[in-house]
Amino acid sequence: MVANNPPIGLVGFLIICGKNAGFLTPMNHFLIGLVLFLLPVSVLAQKDSTSRTDTVPRVKDTIPQVKKTTDSVHYTDATKYRWSWAATGNINNTNTTSSYLISNAVQLSAARKKAALNLNTSWVYGAQSGNLTNNDFTSTADINMYKTLRHSYYWGLITYNTSLSLRINNLFQSGAGIGYNVLDKKTAVILVSDGILYENGDLYQMHYGGPAGAETIQDRYQALRNSFRLKYRFVIHERITLEGVELIQHSLATIHNYILNLNAAGSVRLNKWLNVTAAFTFNKFTRTRSENTLVTFGFTVTR
Repeated sequence: MVANNPPIGLVGFLIICGKNAGFLTPMNHFLIGLVLFLLPVSVLAQKDSTSRTDTVPRVKDTIPQVKKTTDSVHYTDATKYRWSWAATGNINNTNTTSSYLISNAVQLSAARKKAALNLNTSWVYGAQSGNLTNNDFTSTADINMYKTLRHSYYWGLITYNTSLSLRINNLFQSGAGIGYNVLDKKTAVILVSDGILYENGDLYQMHYGGPAGAETIQDRYQALRNSFRLKYRFVIHERITLEGVELIQHSLATIHNYILNLNAAGSVRLNKWLNVTAAFTFNKFTRTRSENTLVTFGFTVTR
């Protein structure tokens, strides 16, 4: 049954604590973002001149002025590349049952002064007592264009999703909107964005009470959604990283039809390229009356 007041945002880890305690539900959380900033350091060069005699031409020895530096990639013409691969999961074996869950995620990004391109792909596969529970694949490409107001940008997005746990055969989305960089540093990033998405879905739903009991019904449709997203990333002492993406997508036809996706991860750097990672994911799709919660542990390789 769908609640009347859908959520707007959640703190990932509070969901687990709230559900176990029995007094919090996904509909009652609001995501609390940490605000962390780093002051840029300005480096100014000074000019120096020396005087010569009348018989020697006057020479002006000038040190070129150094431009104001900043740790944001959007204030430099140089292109910054970043990629990461995360492999996490969990295994549980008892005398009566066994289960496992494996999650793989790859992220590629290229950013410079006027644009940023991001490619994200993830695959979750799991089973319990020999029955397949997860075979969920998501791939997303988005581009941000920094053309007008300072800290503001335009974005475009294409995404494809198929999910056994959410009863999605195929789900395609594309759209565009505007965003704002609340904080934009190498060690602290907070982005908020909003826009309109076109959605083409092919779902399967369970219908109960038919002549043969539970029946699977195919659901093909097209819809428009409003998409609100919060993205954050904090690096503490160059060793601890906290990051996440939270989004809610309401149908423009009815507010009770929405997609909720929460992702949060924390990692500790072991060396320059290897991190130990704990990740949390929560998904809810009201059209199929399905949701899943994943907590995994593993390693992340980043360059």
